[in-house]
Amino acid sequence: MSAPVIGIDLRPTNVATAVLHEGQLDEPLVEPPERSDPARLIDQLAAMVKSARTDDLLAVGIGVPRIVEWRTGRVVSTSRASAPATNGALGLPLADVPLRQVLEERLGVPVFVDNAANVGALAEAHDDELELVARHLVMFTVGTHVGSGLVLGGRIYRGATGAAGELGHTILGLDLAGAVPAPMGFPQPGSLEFVVAGHALDRLAALAGRVHPKSALARFRAEGKPVLSTHVIEAALDGDESAARMVEIWGQRIGVAVANAVHTFDPEEVVIGGDAARAGLLLLEPARRVALEYVLPGLGARTTIRLARHGIHAGVLGAALLARSELEPDVAG
Repeated sequence: MSAPVIGIDLRPTNVATAVLHEGQLDEPLVEPPERSDPARLIDQLAAMVKSARTDDLLAVGIGVPRIVEWRTGRVVSTSRASAPATNGALGLPLADVPLRQVLEERLGVPVFVDNAANVGALAEAHDDELELVARHLVMFTVGTHVGSGLVLGGRIYRGATGAAGELGHTILGLDLAGAVPAPMGFPQPGSLEFVVAGHALDRLAALAGRVHPKSALARFRAEGKPVLSTHVIEAALDGDESAARMVEIWGQRIGVAVANAVHTFDPEEVVIGGDAARAGLLLLEPARRVALEYVLPGLGARTTIRLARHGIHAGVLGAALLARSELEPDVAG
């Protein structure tokens, strides 16, 4: 497909748009999002598209960091907590806005809206030349939260409501010696998000600062500074043994999730992105090792476990590829 499409990566901190044309993604245009009300945000998105578009624009794809009703592009979940969803949790005034329908009316071209983790997974299923190279892929985006996306048969898999792939809320460990414990709100204790998201690494870092008084993390504590996941990654990459051990434990936990993904989907690739990818091989090697140890013999023989390749442009690239793929004939099979 040679005619251009536009991708939009819409996040609380910034909105990026870029044109995908002839297999090349233009340099993204980045602005802070209008967060005061839905009308102003929609005006901004329309203006950014119109400033970049050409007369032969085919479609627009948008990735947003929450669950999306696929048919309308309506954000149906703006909070990961057990409390009622609010616009403030997302940082964007999108709750219950049928974004797809509204923007199609404004722009006059098809618009497709999906979860940011889904479009990130779609980007990772394509190589640097933007050719589809993995038809069956699972992606974990590990940062403040755990996002995950599924590409099955060459297309995003959304399930019955558009919410498929919330693997961050699968349970990795639970005490079942007696009755099943009562739910405690999200993220549930024992869930993947609870044990590997950024705050979980923060907890590990704080422990390391106490147990290893000569570590770089302990020096942060001595200076009265909070020890956060970013400090752990930086210290580990600088050779701090205590921090490296924390990253190793982090990777081991992610490895259990990878094993579950292999058992469930038998994918060609499992990709680890987000903040976790910044730790590089220090995280990837224990994740891969534990995953292969926990996978049933005979499974995973054709599964590659790797770090994300597309970096900071994955969101806007995936959104553009979403628009392109939804206009193409079905590639499943």
